[in-house]
Amino acid sequence: MRQNLVRQQLESRVSQVDYSAQADKYEYVSGQHGGYYRHNFVDHAYLYNLYFPPEAIITALKERIHDLVQSYPVAQVSIAELVGRVIDQPAERIVVGNGAAELIKIVSGHIADKLIVPVPSFNEYANAAPTGQVVEFPLEFPSFQLDGDKFAAEAIRVGADVAVVVTPNNPTSMLIPKAELIRLARKLDSSGIVLVVDESFVDFAEDPDLASLEQEVAAYPNVAIIKSMSKAYGICGLRIGYVVTTHMRFAEALRNGLHIWNVNGFAEEFLRILPHYKQEFTDSCVHVRTDRDGLYEALCGIEGMTVFKPDANFVFCRLPNDVQSGLEITKRMFIEHNLYIKDCVGKTQPDSDRYIRIASRTGPENRRLVEALVDVMDGRDGET
Repeated sequence: MRQNLVRQQLESRVSQVDYSAQADKYEYVSGQHGGYYRHNFVDHAYLYNLYFPPEAIITALKERIHDLVQSYPVAQVSIAELVGRVIDQPAERIVVGNGAAELIKIVSGHIADKLIVPVPSFNEYANAAPTGQVVEFPLEFPSFQLDGDKFAAEAIRVGADVAVVVTPNNPTSMLIPKAELIRLARKLDSSGIVLVVDESFVDFAEDPDLASLEQEVAAYPNVAIIKSMSKAYGICGLRIGYVVTTHMRFAEALRNGLHIWNVNGFAEEFLRILPHYKQEFTDSCVHVRTDRDGLYEALCGIEGMTVFKPDANFVFCRLPNDVQSGLEITKRMFIEHNLYIKDCVGKTQPDSDRYIRIASRTGPENRRLVEALVDVMDGRDGET
């Protein structure tokens, strides 16, 4: 009884933030990069798989908690073997990071002399690069489709040694067809350019096996696949990401940027357990796709909204011209409905303040989200 009371007091102490108003809560939360579960709102901003891991995995971690807390985890060679069992790849091709963000930091900040990335995209690739060493290539507007021929030509023209594409892209949620990726890889290979393909959301595509290059990486020696397991497997707090490539010099450069125990014991134990739950993971992704498709259809029913057909677990939208900006809509959604979505003001794209990104959650939560969005847009006092 006393232990439970102490635990409750500790939880209250570490989670409590005083807000005089919901607007203050919004200002605090919008300046954070996580820990949202402590603040009692519905998160349609960060991108989770809500249907994985199953409770059995959580229970298994709880049962080993003393060993995991008190023991050193394994180092890179062993952790790469564990990921290899999950993705059916030899360990020598794999580099494992403390989340994909750690690997992105090394690629952009230390390996690439000049990196090119289509925009809008995941900002970290550009943010992690030193000043003057990144080229942002605008996607076709307003479709946000990648023209692989133009992208390859620009990469060669600017002297890039690393090119990055995210598929499905973030924030657009659009997949680049595999045939286009292969053509791009071949064009870049002839100029000695490494193509980094970020497939962090590919498991939510309609047919992941047909969309992914991961199992064909040996056929394209200049390709490196990067993936955030945190997003796909619903384990953002465990921080696991990996690169798989047959470009051994690139892989070794990544390893040289890591410290010996970069992945913690809880992540290691999760990887040991994960191969026993492959079917559960597949089923979870089907569930995510079902909810996402329902959200997409409901958003398409909002008058004046441009909704891009999603391949990931989130939906990219352009707001009607006669409503407030994405930033204002995001703020009102939080203050009036305690729902947090993502505005795209920080993205490199035309009219960025007119766009929002909405993470799909459960069916009932998605329906409530759409109702709230319609409610805050009813004033219609944006552009004319």
